[in-house]
Amino acid sequence: MNIKEILLRLEEKYPTIETALNYTTDFELLFAVILSAQCTDKRVNIVTRDLFAKYKTVEDYADADIEELKKIIYSTGFYNNKAKNIIGAAKMLEEKFDSKVPDTIENLIMLPGVARKTANVVLSIWHGKNEGIAVDTHVKRISKRLGLTEETDPKKVEKDLLKKIPKEKLGEFSLRLVEFGRDTCKAKKPDCENCVLNDICPGAFKFGK
Repeated sequence: MNIKEILLRLEEKYPTIETALNYTTDFELLFAVILSAQCTDKRVNIVTRDLFAKYKTVEDYADADIEELKKIIYSTGFYNNKAKNIIGAAKMLEEKFDSKVPDTIENLIMLPGVARKTANVVLSIWHGKNEGIAVDTHVKRISKRLGLTEETDPKKVEKDLLKKIPKEKLGEFSLRLVEFGRDTCKAKKPDCENCVLNDICPGAFKFGK
């Protein structure tokens, strides 16, 4: 598999790429990513309009009434855990990190509700650091179809991708695969006929190309 060709074609298809989540501060990005678990970015952006209007600072989140927070984020799903994690993360940011979102994966994963995937997103988007790669359902599915991994566990998928993707490309590669998965390489009905990778993708033949 020619990883340089994959990167080139995806860059040509998506010349400018950024997260679909709306945010203006480091903690807004963090909380938006926490809310995005098992939820669409579109829904998160609807919810965060009200959320970000009500809570302006890390301290506001740390002092938030959990029942009020649950009502605001209810439609994102798993709202009990998400509300608990957002308040817990805000308190830790306030107490341990001077109300700033840390810039190392070791410190980020200390925060409630923050696993490696969330940490990688925040590191890449806010801090411009590519320490790892965020493996969501799109990245996992497409990486396997492209023959970049045979693994299904996100940690193992990430390990395989880190061996193949240049470090400086990790963040943008993840974002491009997410967009690619939404508009072309879909889970149930991938559009292999119109795919920019169909002639070099071993998975394309499986779906009739």
